Amino acid sequence: MLTIGQQFPQFKLTGVVSSDEKNAFTDISNDTYKGKWLVLFAWPKDFTFVCPTEIAAFGKMNREFADRDAQVLGMSTDSDFVHLAWRKDHKDLNDLPYPMLSDIKHELSIALGILNAEEGVCNRATFIVDPEGVIRHVSVNDLKVGRNVDEVLRILDALQTDELCQCNWTKGEDTLSKKAA
Repeated sequence: MLTIGQQFPQFKLTGVVSSDEKNAFTDISNDTYKGKWLVLFAWPKDFTFVCPTEIAAFGKMNREFADRDAQVLGMSTDSDFVHLAWRKDHKDLNDLPYPMLSDIKHELSIALGILNAEEGVCNRATFIVDPEGVIRHVSVNDLKVGRNVDEVLRILDALQTDELCQCNWTKGEDTLSKKAA
């Protein structure tokens, strides 16, 4: 699995950006959000139980990420058509403000090292990537356990200070670097 300090792989995937079939699909690559922080989170399968709780939570917090010049990207190995059907079917996913990427060929999942060998789906992984394309945070949860979106945002905040941040640090608190000064 790729880890912190490594370059995020090059990719070009179809993203589902709307529940309207006429405007639903667009190509998304590393260059689409060049110069921004990326928060890519992967989930195992569409039309499941834990996954929509996370997808909806990232949607509710999207403005917080955008305020930090970060683009949220969700991804699974399901097709773009399955993503669209799920968006239309699930009330909490109808108006997602970020793309649902389709890694149907498993290329990005394999490059990141997050394809679950037994299940053939993405592990529940999160990557925070800086504007230069360097991975700055990675976490992976068991397929059965959802992640904490507030914690992902807290980690992004800490990374953006570029300073030493103590345990449980939150935005607005002094960092260790400022306390020592």
